[in-house]
Amino acid sequence: MPKNTRSIIVAVKGIIINQGKILIVQRASGDSIGAGTWECAGGKIDFGEGLETALAREILEETGLAVTVDRLLYASSFLTDPARQVVILTYLCRSDEYAVSLSEEHSDYQWCTKLELRQMLPGGILADFEQSRVFELEELL
Repeated sequence: MPKNTRSIIVAVKGIIINQGKILIVQRASGDSIGAGTWECAGGKIDFGEGLETALAREILEETGLAVTVDRLLYASSFLTDPARQVVILTYLCRSDEYAVSLSEEHSDYQWCTKLELRQMLPGGILADFEQSRVFELEELL
Protein backbone atom coordinates (compact mmCIF):
# COMPACT_ATOMS: atom_id res chain seq x y z
CA MET A 1 0.00 0.00 0.00
CA PRO A 2 1.46 3.42 -0.93
CA LYS A 3 2.43 5.59 2.04
CA ASN A 4 -0.02 8.36 1.17
CA THR A 5 -3.01 6.01 1.10
CA ARG A 6 -5.42 6.38 3.99
CA SER A 7 -7.83 3.69 5.03
CA ILE A 8 -10.91 3.40 7.17
CA ILE A 9 -11.68 0.03 8.69
CA VAL A 10 -15.17 -0.75 9.96
CA ALA A 11 -15.42 -3.39 12.66
CA VAL A 12 -18.18 -4.76 14.84
CA LYS A 13 -17.79 -5.91 18.46
CA GLY A 14 -20.16 -7.74 20.77
CA ILE A 15 -20.77 -7.22 24.45
CA ILE A 16 -21.84 -10.83 24.98
CA ILE A 17 -23.92 -11.39 28.11
CA ASN A 18 -24.54 -14.77 29.72
CA GLN A 19 -25.80 -15.25 33.29
CA GLY A 20 -25.07 -11.62 34.21
CA LYS A 21 -21.46 -11.63 33.00
CA ILE A 22 -19.70 -10.25 29.90
CA LEU A 23 -17.23 -12.26 27.83
CA ILE A 24 -13.86 -10.68 27.09
CA VAL A 25 -11.03 -12.22 25.09
CA GLN A 26 -7.29 -11.60 25.23
CA ARG A 27 -5.46 -10.80 21.99
CA ALA A 28 -2.71 -13.30 21.16
CA SER A 29 0.84 -12.27 22.09
CA GLY A 30 1.90 -12.34 18.43
CA ASP A 31 -0.77 -9.82 17.37
CA SER A 32 0.66 -6.71 15.70
CA ILE A 33 -1.92 -4.39 17.30
CA GLY A 34 -2.81 -4.68 20.98
CA ALA A 35 -1.04 -7.96 21.76
CA GLY A 36 -2.05 -9.26 25.18
CA THR A 37 -4.86 -6.77 25.74
CA TRP A 38 -8.41 -7.68 26.65
CA GLU A 39 -11.33 -6.79 24.39
CA CYS A 40 -14.79 -7.84 23.30
CA ALA A 41 -15.06 -10.41 20.53
CA GLY A 42 -15.72 -9.25 16.97
CA GLY A 43 -13.92 -8.07 13.88
CA LYS A 44 -14.02 -6.52 10.45
CA ILE A 45 -17.04 -6.68 8.20
CA ASP A 46 -16.62 -8.21 4.77
CA PHE A 47 -17.60 -6.11 1.76
CA GLY A 48 -21.37 -6.33 1.24
CA GLU A 49 -21.97 -8.07 4.57
CA GLY A 50 -24.64 -6.84 6.97
CA LEU A 51 -23.42 -5.52 10.32
CA GLU A 52 -25.28 -7.99 12.55
CA THR A 53 -24.44 -10.89 10.22
CA ALA A 54 -20.76 -9.93 10.33
CA LEU A 55 -20.82 -9.72 14.11
CA ALA A 56 -22.46 -13.12 14.58
CA ARG A 57 -19.94 -14.64 12.13
CA GLU A 58 -16.92 -13.03 13.81
CA ILE A 59 -18.04 -14.09 17.30
CA LEU A 60 -18.64 -17.66 16.12
CA GLU A 61 -15.19 -17.74 14.44
CA GLU A 62 -13.37 -16.27 17.46
CA THR A 63 -15.21 -17.95 20.35
CA GLY A 64 -17.32 -20.80 18.97
CA LEU A 65 -20.40 -19.14 20.50
CA ALA A 66 -23.69 -18.67 18.71
CA VAL A 67 -25.16 -15.31 19.72
CA THR A 68 -28.30 -13.30 19.31
CA VAL A 69 -27.47 -9.73 18.33
CA ASP A 70 -29.75 -7.44 20.31
CA ARG A 71 -29.06 -3.75 19.63
CA LEU A 72 -26.37 -1.20 18.88
CA LEU A 73 -24.92 0.20 22.13
CA TYR A 74 -22.31 2.67 20.87
CA ALA A 75 -19.93 3.65 18.10
CA SER A 76 -16.33 4.79 18.48
CA SER A 77 -13.52 5.82 16.18
CA PHE A 78 -9.75 6.13 16.60
CA LEU A 79 -6.51 6.20 14.61
CA THR A 80 -4.23 3.18 14.87
CA ASP A 81 -1.62 5.17 12.94
CA PRO A 82 -1.69 8.46 10.95
CA ALA A 83 -3.08 6.71 7.85
CA ARG A 84 -5.46 4.15 9.40
CA GLN A 85 -8.76 4.94 11.12
CA VAL A 86 -10.89 2.29 12.78
CA VAL A 87 -14.63 2.69 13.34
CA ILE A 88 -16.09 0.21 15.80
CA LEU A 89 -19.80 -0.45 16.23
CA THR A 90 -20.47 -2.25 19.51
CA TYR A 91 -23.64 -4.29 19.97
CA LEU A 92 -25.32 -5.95 22.91
CA CYS A 93 -25.40 -9.72 22.30
CA ARG A 94 -26.70 -12.69 24.25
CA SER A 95 -25.60 -16.29 24.30
CA ASP A 96 -27.08 -19.30 26.04
CA GLU A 97 -23.73 -21.05 25.62
CA TYR A 98 -20.96 -20.72 28.20
CA ALA A 99 -18.17 -22.95 26.81
CA VAL A 100 -15.76 -20.89 24.69
CA SER A 101 -13.52 -22.33 21.97
CA LEU A 102 -10.94 -19.67 21.04
CA SER A 103 -9.47 -19.09 17.59
CA GLU A 104 -5.75 -18.41 17.12
CA GLU A 105 -6.45 -14.65 17.34
CA HIS A 106 -6.90 -14.88 21.11
CA SER A 107 -5.00 -16.62 23.89
CA ASP A 108 -7.47 -16.48 26.79
CA TYR A 109 -11.03 -15.56 27.75
CA GLN A 110 -13.00 -14.72 30.85
CA TRP A 111 -16.65 -14.22 31.74
CA CYS A 112 -16.46 -11.06 33.88
CA THR A 113 -18.47 -9.18 36.43
CA LYS A 114 -18.58 -5.38 36.24
CA LEU A 115 -15.76 -5.15 38.80
CA GLU A 116 -13.55 -7.55 36.86
CA LEU A 117 -14.19 -5.65 33.62
CA ARG A 118 -13.09 -2.40 35.28
CA GLN A 119 -9.81 -4.08 36.27
CA MET A 120 -9.04 -5.85 32.99
CA LEU A 121 -10.19 -3.69 30.08
CA PRO A 122 -7.81 -1.14 28.50
CA GLY A 123 -8.54 2.53 29.22
CA GLY A 124 -10.06 3.33 25.83
CA ILE A 125 -12.59 0.50 25.96
CA LEU A 126 -13.33 1.23 29.61
CA ALA A 127 -13.99 4.90 28.76
CA ASP A 128 -16.38 3.83 25.97
CA PHE A 129 -18.18 1.49 28.42
CA GLU A 130 -18.52 4.31 30.97
CA GLN A 131 -19.65 6.94 28.44
CA SER A 132 -22.15 4.54 26.88
CA ARG A 133 -23.46 3.34 30.27
CA VAL A 134 -22.68 -0.31 29.58
CA PHE A 135 -22.19 -0.94 33.31
CA GLU A 136 -25.78 0.20 33.90
CA LEU A 137 -27.31 -2.56 31.74
CA GLU A 138 -30.01 -4.43 33.69
CA GLU A 139 -28.62 -7.78 32.57
CA LEU A 140 -25.32 -7.34 34.42
CA LEU A 141 -24.48 -8.52 37.94
